[in-house]
Amino acid sequence: MLRQPDFGARQSVPLELDGVVPYPADAAQEYRERGYWIGETHWDVLEASATRNADTVAVCDERRSLTYRELRDNALSQAAVLSAMGIRRGDRVVVHFPNVVEFVETTFALFALGTVPIFALPAHRASEIRYFIEFAEAAAYVTVDKAAGFDYGRLAGELENEFDGLRTVVLPLGDAVAAAEHRESYRCEALPSDVAFLQLSGGTTGRPKLIPRTHDDYLYSVRESNRICGVTSDTVLLVVLPVSHNFTMSSPGILGALHVGATVVLAPNPSPDTAFELIERHRVTMVSVVPPVALAWMNSSLLQSRDLSSLRTIQVGGAKFSQSAAERIEADLGARLQQVFGMAEGLVNYTRLDDDATTVTTTQGRPISEADEVRIVDDNDRDLPAGQAGHLLTRGPYTIRGYYRATEHNAKSFTADGFYRTGDIVTRDERGYLTVVGRAKDQINRGGEKIAPEEVENHLLAHDWVHDVSVVGIPDEYLGERSKAYVVLRTEYAATPPSSLEIRRFLRERELAAYKIPDVVEFVTEFPRTSVGKISKNEQRTPQPEPAR
Repeated sequence: MLRQPDFGARQSVPLELDGVVPYPADAAQEYRERGYWIGETHWDVLEASATRNADTVAVCDERRSLTYRELRDNALSQAAVLSAMGIRRGDRVVVHFPNVVEFVETTFALFALGTVPIFALPAHRASEIRYFIEFAEAAAYVTVDKAAGFDYGRLAGELENEFDGLRTVVLPLGDAVAAAEHRESYRCEALPSDVAFLQLSGGTTGRPKLIPRTHDDYLYSVRESNRICGVTSDTVLLVVLPVSHNFTMSSPGILGALHVGATVVLAPNPSPDTAFELIERHRVTMVSVVPPVALAWMNSSLLQSRDLSSLRTIQVGGAKFSQSAAERIEADLGARLQQVFGMAEGLVNYTRLDDDATTVTTTQGRPISEADEVRIVDDNDRDLPAGQAGHLLTRGPYTIRGYYRATEHNAKSFTADGFYRTGDIVTRDERGYLTVVGRAKDQINRGGEKIAPEEVENHLLAHDWVHDVSVVGIPDEYLGERSKAYVVLRTEYAATPPSSLEIRRFLRERELAAYKIPDVVEFVTEFPRTSVGKISKNEQRTPQPEPAR
């Protein structure tokens, strides 16, 4: 018999996590006084929606469909299981799901307990999951059994054997859970100022940084995104991108839809044959995609045979969307384009639904809030005039003041007065609209999936044949960037050296996420160097043409 969790009154003591940089007290007070932070938790959002929209479908996938009442009750049931396992407020829990309803149930169960989910991506494998568990000292790992051709349950078993004290939960849980006794009297254990979860950064170093987002700051972004994007209870949102992406979660995403009693439809993949059928069947009104997906949809032969007339808004973000492609959206897909430029660390920009066509197709929008402080600076942090490209710095009511447990990195990524150095090179016009020019950091943006070259390089250096390696992004018309590994092999071996195919197979065997495996592997005898002897990655990104023969 499972012990029921001790759901008492809401906590009065703020949750303190070692390694979290809080908002300065004066800034937090200002954000509350100005109504940006309203003292709401994510669990409060679900409770309110379940009260107002009990019998409305909240979320569905290929197998299951839950009303708001069912979602709330199932989340409480799962919270009971986790509590019985000893999971408590403040514990870090790695959440690892494909696009299935269980992700939403689990996330709200953890919100109910006041725990801190770490949102792993569906494509992550053992290498990344082990790191999250070790770095954050996670108390649990929650996943499903098998999905999308991967055995998540097997990975859970391996992790449980590897990490002493790690609790693993593989869904579905079966019929062993009964939470009805405490549903009526339940109150959330979290405070609005608590860290709600740890999101992942794109990462330009060996591993992604963890981003602490509070209930207060994240929900402000969600509410304003709903207002700007026109999300109401009539919205039917199709989710085709990975379910735990920040874009998918909050722009306005799953959380925005659930906030207003809308319906979320989870797609197993973004392919036109899958997505178009779901749009037609569920009368989807809104969807968020990255540029490669938008291009695949616009070029699909299925456009002639599927009814997409319900679509009102197509958001495109995650990577720069070319003007020529942006100009095709409305004609090809019959919906309004909304460009989205944001980051898991905070700042989100949208083109507005009533913007003129030129603004929508040539810019990446303007910030959500009048309280978003944006600076465009040169290499010496001197502010630049409108129209001049420079480094984007930002500070505001939903932008973090530091990464989790990353003191050294924070010193480089944040100014002394709290501005986040985004790593983006942008221009800003007189109206405040931003246009992305490029990246100042080495991070590779492969169709919206962010790759840290150093992480891939470290894996490749473990190969017996690899002497040195440099991973860079190279231009790609479809993805924006592809990844390329320049590899210098050892010369002391007499055996046959590995092929590029074998190098890529080696990375797969190390259980690295598939999108991180280099698209191109080129064997070279040396790397180009700068005047100070460093590898010239700029030259590797734009290789010189071969001499005429």
